[in-house]
Amino acid sequence: MIRRGLRSFGRFWWDFLVGDTPEFFLVTLVVVALAFLLRSERAWGVVVLPVVVLGALVLSTWRVRQKKKS
Repeated sequence: MIRRGLRSFGRFWWDFLVGDTPEFFLVTLVVVALAFLLRSERAWGVVVLPVVVLGALVLSTWRVRQKKKS
């Protein structure tokens, strides 16, 4: 009973966090890690974090457009 509940709980979180696009989850982890690493270097953080997020969004949009063309 408890094992089934834990398994269901784990599946819920997997679907919630990863869902259909695991790359968004990975990008989120990378952005959080970069923010943590750059916490004392605010100037670099202000430049690097938006560039990483923008790059991920552009790459994701490009991949979806490529899938729709085929």
